[in-house]
Amino acid sequence: MERIRNEAIRAKVTTAQAAAAYIKNGMTVGASGFTSIGYPKAIPAELAKRAESGEDLGITLITGGNVGDQIDGVLARAGVLRRRYGYQNNKDLRALINADQVKYVDTHVSHVPYMIKNGYLGKIDVAILEVAGVDEEGRLISTLALGINDILAKYADKIILEVNDTVPEAVEGMHDVFTLERAPHTQVIPILRPNDRIGSPYIPCDPDKIVAVVRTNGLDANQNMKEPDADMEAIASHVLCFLKNEIKSGRLPAPLPPFQSGVGGVANAVLMGLAKSDLENLTVYTEVMQDAVVALIDAGKVNSACGTALTISPAAREAFYAKIDQYKGKIILRPQEISNAPEVIRRLSVIAMNTAIEVDLAGNVNSTHIGGVNIMNGLGGSADYTRNSGLSVFSTASTAKNGAISCIVPHVSHVDHTEHDTEIIVTEQGIADLRGLTAYERADVLIEKCAHPKFRPELREYIREARAKAKGFHGIL
Repeated sequence: MERIRNEAIRAKVTTAQAAAAYIKNGMTVGASGFTSIGYPKAIPAELAKRAESGEDLGITLITGGNVGDQIDGVLARAGVLRRRYGYQNNKDLRALINADQVKYVDTHVSHVPYMIKNGYLGKIDVAILEVAGVDEEGRLISTLALGINDILAKYADKIILEVNDTVPEAVEGMHDVFTLERAPHTQVIPILRPNDRIGSPYIPCDPDKIVAVVRTNGLDANQNMKEPDADMEAIASHVLCFLKNEIKSGRLPAPLPPFQSGVGGVANAVLMGLAKSDLENLTVYTEVMQDAVVALIDAGKVNSACGTALTISPAAREAFYAKIDQYKGKIILRPQEISNAPEVIRRLSVIAMNTAIEVDLAGNVNSTHIGGVNIMNGLGGSADYTRNSGLSVFSTASTAKNGAISCIVPHVSHVDHTEHDTEIIVTEQGIADLRGLTAYERADVLIEKCAHPKFRPELREYIREARAKAKGFHGIL
């Protein structure tokens, strides 16, 4: 089947070089992509070539989530990026951000569409959207990453499409596009169950705004999942035991509420643990679905899963594509404004599972900065879920730098999630349930359950001295 089924849009097919000419110095550019999939690849390469040939070319780039090296890395190394909005995880871009050579504003995933709609980030001059195709009416068929594509299609002045032939045509129908209007006319989001469909499989798009279409065949450069190490497996085991005990005690229902899981090896290990458990009839309401979600479906554990992106690793990609039709009824891809909507997260009482860099004795979590100064990746959607979840879980190894430093500390160097929003902390040492505890009770359980044994004496001494200095004070000095 022809991927571009609208004749007027098919007539705009051109070269990447010609399409890239629409992007000028000083413009604000929006791009598709989320968790290193579904991002444009041909146009960024052309922009880099222009800059490397001596052209003064600098842009502001806005994405919904992190994208691959073919855009963030290529543009960073060529000096094209001047300002960047949205989650990122590229080492070369990160180095420039921490050197203050690229201005970076870390933003909640759920806030990016709102900020675009209200003009807080300025107007979007050009949006570059990688898509799987275009239907007869000119509507866009997204890839496995929906992100802010619907918002960019609606609010950008001009649109360049990259139609990627490597994306299976069978992705058509997996999406549920429901775009919220700008406040104060925002609609209620009528999702009562994770598998509710409330929108359209397609992204509406004004054909007149599409100035160029480029045919591409580049693969996404996302990474294979690492095999779980001993710490990851221990964390997964602790979480599973905790969830079973919560069901047994009546604090959680069976079947469990939907799961949200952050990105990375620990998150994937926890979900893989669910696949091997005796828990049944599970659901997923998250922002990013990884290999483990597909494994849970294959194991008959998950009835439905939805998110804004499905990040299948290269190792699992071929097998997934071969059976993609079998997953259509169970996997739904939504805009990130819906996947990360506080309204829905709270209504569904989602179990949020995210990762921390460090946790302090009050329960504050740092998930973005090293030493309080240098950004790692960004906040992403962790706070969207943590603040609004039915249960918030943060995991980290108890130590870093080969055991040289503790990840349970007196005070975090940067606060992303306050003590008011964190409930369960888990390391390979064990689980600290902070619900209903005072400041010093939280500190005690974090030390005894989560800190590495070699750092516990120092942490205990810190608390002893803090209590002596602040008699009757409610917090920890």
